[in-house]
Order: sequence, then C-alpha cells, then structure tokens
Amino acid sequence: MKRLWPILRDYLMITAGAVMVAASVNMFLTPNDVVMGGLTGGAQLLQSTIGTPIGLVTLLANLPLFIIGFRALGGLIFGVRTIYATVVMALAIDLLAPYLKPVSADPLLYTLYGGLLDGLGVGLVFRARGTTGGVDIIARLLERRFRWRPGRSILAMNMAVFGVAFFAYGPEKVLYAILVAFISSVALDYTLAAGSGARQALIITDQPAAITQALLHELVRGVTMLEGQGAYTGEARAVLLCVVSRSEISFLNDIVSRADPNAFVVIGDVQEVHGEGFVPHAPPKG
Repeated sequence: MKRLWPILRDYLMITAGAVMVAASVNMFLTPNDVVMGGLTGGAQLLQSTIGTPIGLVTLLANLPLFIIGFRALGGLIFGVRTIYATVVMALAIDLLAPYLKPVSADPLLYTLYGGLLDGLGVGLVFRARGTTGGVDIIARLLERRFRWRPGRSILAMNMAVFGVAFFAYGPEKVLYAILVAFISSVALDYTLAAGSGARQALIITDQPAAITQALLHELVRGVTMLEGQGAYTGEARAVLLCVVSRSEISFLNDIVSRADPNAFVVIGDVQEVHGEGFVPHAPPKG
C-alpha cells in the first residue's frame, strides 16, 4: 500500500486539476465568450461558430502532441498521465457542462476566478508529472530545453488564439482573455513554486550508480559525487549532489525511491543557480 499511495495520490491530483480546468471553462469563461488560449481556446472558437463539443475537439487535437510528448518528456509515466489528464479534462468539460452553470457575468469575477481555477488546475497536473495536453506539452519541452517558466511560455503561445478571438468576439473579450491568461500563468507558477531559484538535493545512498544514471538520463541533470563518512558507524557513504528546477522535485523523489528506498534525501531551496541547464554565467565586464 505504501508503494501504491504515491501513484494514487498523483492520479487524484491529476483528476482534481483536470476537473478544475473544466470548471473554469464551463462556469466562467465559455458562458462569457472568453477563450482560454491553446487548443481548448481553439475548441471554444469552433463551438461558437459550428457547435462542435469543446472537450471532444480538444482531445482529438491533442493526439499528435501525445506522440511528441511521450518521446521527449519522460516516456511511459509522462505519456500515460498526460493522456489520462487530457481525457478526464475533455470528458469533464462536455459531461459536466449541463451541471456546471455560469456563476457570474461580472467581468472582474469571471476573469479572476476563471484564470485562478485554470492555473491552479494545470499546476496540480504538472506537480503530478503530467500535463493537460496542448500547449502544456510544448511548455514542458521549452522548460526542459531552455529553462523557461511554464506559465510564461503558455502565455506567449496563447497570443495566436487571442488574435482569432479578436475577430470572433471583439476587442473587449480579447482583453479579458489576456487578463485570464495572465492570472492563470501566475497561479500556475505559484502552484509549482517556480521562482527564480531551484532546489538542491543531497542524497546519501548505497546505490549511487543507479541513482546517478537515472538522474543523468531521465532528468538530464548533472550529478556530483561526494565522499562521506557516517559519524556513528565510521563507514564510507556516497553522497550525491544534484540541483534541479522546482517542478522536477517529484521526478527526483520518484527516481531515488525506485533506486534506493532507504536513501536519505535532503532538499533545500537555492536562491540562484548559474551554469549548464540554468541561468548562463554573466559575461565578464570590461
């Protein structure tokens, strides 16, 4: 049961996050002609013009991205969790629409709470090592390759959808949509605790080779091996030092627990990191 609980917890988190996104669509955004951006925003535009279901169109549009994300972002675990999150979100949007009635027509309320629900929902899915598909997959790719914050990259990619919405709904609704996207991006980064710093992990283990290989190849993070000695036993112990982004902490914990369930792990905040995979070193002055 102890081994199953982390998996069950992640899927409960994914389910809650996907339903929160669906609630944002049905209760605040679609009834007020405010698009979300991304593939779901495109599906909203199609519904307003030809009446297609938002969830079904979103699911179909995600199929090619599943293949790309599956190969590039963690293989089986990522693929299964992303497919699960996207299916739950799509079904929740379409099946719960008759029950999730519009809450408010006040612009302040539907932009604030629509963006907040969407960002928190996507953030929960990210924390459970999945995505809700669409631009979330692209955001994960950009985060891994260029260390861009997911919230900011998603906000940038949504601009194309807002351009189409300008002609469909008018400038006022697009301004609300941009505000929703901004609030969502802030909520997403807050949920991930994705500040400017990172996390430092000190791992004391009897299986240094297995953990090191997994960190190098699965997380694509560098590892430094230190020599330690137990003060009580006097025995030599391997100590691994690894710095990761905050959104990768769950991946690191999973890797360590699989390779060495008895490992001792200390994780702390890092205010600033320079070097490969993080912020480049500042060029010399003068």
